[in-house]
Amino acid sequence: MPKALRVRFWVIVTTLVAGALCLVPTLAGEMPAWWNKLVPVQKLRLGLDLKGGIHLVLGVQVDKAVENQTERVANELRDALRRKRLQAGGVRREGLTAVVVQLLPESVREKIRAEFDDYPAFEIAQEDAGEIRLQMRSAEVERIRKYAVDQGLETIRNRIDQFGVAETTVVKQGTNRILVELPGVSDPRRAIELIGKTALLEFKLLDETNSLEEALKGTVPPGSQVLYQQETGPAKGRGNRQPYLVQKRVILAGADLTDAKVDLSGSSGKGPAVSMTFNNRGARAFAMITEENVGKRLAIVLDDNVYSAPVIQEKITGGRAQISGRFTVEEATDLAIVLRAGSLPAPVEILENRSVGPSLGADLIRKGIISTIVGCLLVMVFMAVYYSLSGLVADLALLINLFLLMASLAALQAALTLPGIAGIVLTLGIAVDANVLIFERIREELRAGREVKAAIETGYGRAFTTILDTHVTAMLTAVVLYFAGSGPIKGFGVTLFIGLAISLFTAVVVTRVVFDWVTMTRKITRLHI
Repeated sequence: MPKALRVRFWVIVTTLVAGALCLVPTLAGEMPAWWNKLVPVQKLRLGLDLKGGIHLVLGVQVDKAVENQTERVANELRDALRRKRLQAGGVRREGLTAVVVQLLPESVREKIRAEFDDYPAFEIAQEDAGEIRLQMRSAEVERIRKYAVDQGLETIRNRIDQFGVAETTVVKQGTNRILVELPGVSDPRRAIELIGKTALLEFKLLDETNSLEEALKGTVPPGSQVLYQQETGPAKGRGNRQPYLVQKRVILAGADLTDAKVDLSGSSGKGPAVSMTFNNRGARAFAMITEENVGKRLAIVLDDNVYSAPVIQEKITGGRAQISGRFTVEEATDLAIVLRAGSLPAPVEILENRSVGPSLGADLIRKGIISTIVGCLLVMVFMAVYYSLSGLVADLALLINLFLLMASLAALQAALTLPGIAGIVLTLGIAVDANVLIFERIREELRAGREVKAAIETGYGRAFTTILDTHVTAMLTAVVLYFAGSGPIKGFGVTLFIGLAISLFTAVVVTRVVFDWVTMTRKITRLHI
C-alpha cells in the first residue's frame, strides 16, 4: 500500500475511534470518574425544544445602572461635604448622568471644587454663581452599560449554577440582552424569580422621629421613604404587608458580604433564617454601626423590601448578621443563593418567556429520529440502485458522516435541537450530492474510453473544485445563521456547518480511499457505477 494511501487510511481510523470515544457517554450513560478524566467529553446535550424547560430572553436596564452610579456619587459627595462642614445648598442627581451642587457662600467654592477630584469620571459641565453641574464622561457611561450586561451575565450564571440546573445556556445577545435556557426545569416560576431578583442588599435605620401615619398619608419627611415588609412563608400572598418609615441613607451595603447560608437551627424563633458573613471591612462597619445605634431599629432591606427590622441590643462583632422572617426552607435557600451570587448591577426585565413540556420534547425526539432514519434509508436505497456497488461506497460514507456529526456535537457540547435535526437531514442530502457529482464525472471519463483507475483519479480531480465551492458557500451561510440568529436558528446553523465540513471529508477522502484501495489491490476492468 502506498504511503499516501496508508496515511489517509489511518486518518480515517483515528477519526472513527475519536468519534466512538465521544459517543460512549451518550450511549452508556453516567461514566466513572477515571473515564471522565481520560476522555473529558459529556453526553450529547439536548436542546430546550427536545428536553423541555424554559427559554428566557432578559433585557438589562443599562440606563438604570448609570442612574444608580450617578445617585451613588451624589450621596457620597453630599456626605463628604457634610463631614467637612462645607456648607453647600444641596447636592442632587439630575437626569441619568448629572450631579448638581448648589452653592451658598463664595468662600467655600474652591474647597468644594477640590472635592470633585475624587470623582475623575465626572467633569464640570456648567458653573455659575448659583450652582456647579457635574456631568459623567461619555466613556464612563459606556463602560457602566457594558459592565452592567457582563456582570449581570456572570451573576445570573452563578445563581443558576447554585440552583442546580445542569446543561444550561446563559449567553449574551446583542448589546443589552441575555439568553437563558434551563432544560428540565419543573418549576419555572421559582427559576424566573431567582434569576430576575436584583438582590440589592442594604442596611438602613428606621426613622423613629417622624410619624409613620403621616408618611402613609403622603407627607414623607425629606431623607426618608416608606418601605413594606416582604411577605414570606404562610403570610405570602395575603396582602397585609407591614409598612416601615426608613431613612434613605444606606449605612451598610451588601457589597461587603462574603457568604450567606440557610440556618435551620431555629435560633431566630421564626423558623428557617439566612445567616450572613461580612468581610473585614464590612465587619468593622457593622460593629461601628451597631455600637453607635444601640436601642434603634435596623432594617435589612433587599430590593426595597424590608425582610426584618430588629432592635439593636448591643454592639455586634464578628461580622455576622441574620435575616429572619418566617421563611419556608425553599425561600430561605433562594435568598441565600442570590446573596451569595451577588446583586445584579441593573434590573432585568423578561422580554421573552417560553416553556416546553417534557412530553412534547419526547414526541419531537421520536419524530426527529424517525424522519432522520427514513430520509437516510431513502437516500441509501436510491444510491445503491442507481450507482450499484459504487452507491454502496457512498452509503458507507453517508453512515460515517452521520456518526461523526453526532460525535462532533457531543465533543463540542453543542445542543441538539429540532432545527438541528433538520440541519442533519439537509447535510445528508448535500453529502450524497457531492458523491453524485464525483460519480457522474467518473462515468463521463469511462464513456470517453479511459481506464478505471485513470477515470477515478480524473473524476475526483475535476469534481473537487465544484464540491469545494458548494460546501464553502453553504458553510458561510451556516456561519451567518449562527452569529446573526438566535435560539433554534443557531442550532440549525451549528449542525449544518459541522455536517458540511464532515461531508466534505467523507465524500473526498473516505470514498476515495475505498476506490484507491480496490484499484490497487486487484485488476479492475469494469467499475459498477
